[in-house]
Amino acid sequence: MPFSVIFLTFVVLAGCGGEDATSGDSTASSEKGIKTFKISHVTQESHIWHKTAEKFSEELEELSDGKMNAEIYPAAQLGLEKDMIQQLETGSLDFGFLTNAYMSTRQESLNAWFMPFVFNDLEEAAEMRESDATRAMLDELSSQGLVGLDFIFAGNRHILLSEENVENAESLKGKKMRIIGSPAMQDFWDELEAGPTAMPLSEVYTSLQTGVIDGIDIDLDALVTEKYYENANYLTLTNHMTFPAVIVMGEQTLNSLTDEEETIVREAMEKAVDWGIEESIKREEENLEQLIELGVNVEELEQDDSFKEVADIIKDKYSNDSDTIKQFLEEASQ
Repeated sequence: MPFSVIFLTFVVLAGCGGEDATSGDSTASSEKGIKTFKISHVTQESHIWHKTAEKFSEELEELSDGKMNAEIYPAAQLGLEKDMIQQLETGSLDFGFLTNAYMSTRQESLNAWFMPFVFNDLEEAAEMRESDATRAMLDELSSQGLVGLDFIFAGNRHILLSEENVENAESLKGKKMRIIGSPAMQDFWDELEAGPTAMPLSEVYTSLQTGVIDGIDIDLDALVTEKYYENANYLTLTNHMTFPAVIVMGEQTLNSLTDEEETIVREAMEKAVDWGIEESIKREEENLEQLIELGVNVEELEQDDSFKEVADIIKDKYSNDSDTIKQFLEEASQ
């Protein structure tokens, strides 16, 4: 066979291979004209963020009359969050549910959600989704090639210790605490003169068991599902911070949509997040009841000036550095 024929055959085969479902294209149209989006996040399938992603896919199918849906890749199957960002930028991933902790290292204004003692409960935190400051945070993501869509919550943060409940700020001094890596979180625990240590979730159970750490900063959903109460039995309901995920879409994905498709996507996401937040609030109540039944020593933190002093220091620092955070705190106090 002449070389030119062999070469032409190779090119045609290579071109066909490029349309395989395993290619790098993020949105693929099947022979039936169905557009399937890729969504990724770091949590397990039992987590409310995954359930919200599933709800989004359901809403997409219903609103598009079956022409759009989503494939979900949980538990960092497509890589860590820094990898997800790259995939969103290149268009090989369409949507990401990215922890606010990671994203706050990339965008300062997102530290607003970690300002201490702003919300009494998860419901109050969720109400801030509609604030002007929150919209500004989402708009700022465009500088990273991302389209900010919304925030979904895992729950408010509380403190679990192995030996005692928290009475005041002084009782945390010198405690070795596992925290999630974030500038505002690190500053808060440093100001308390605790020993904050960022570590993977997979190491927390054993670290509590062996005394490597004295306690953790945790939401109730993770506390129940990961069974940390087996090694640390003193839970203080502090509501000292909330913990959202930032829901984003890649700009390449947005540019590939018609106006009608974009409207459907945004409406489907809003409905899914509304549902997910209701479920999160319900889980907060159910998880607390379960922990009490399991014999965990649960106490609610009483008002204490020592915590207020620390909170004010953190709020002042971040408000001075970011007009968006300053606006967020002003709106939250109204």
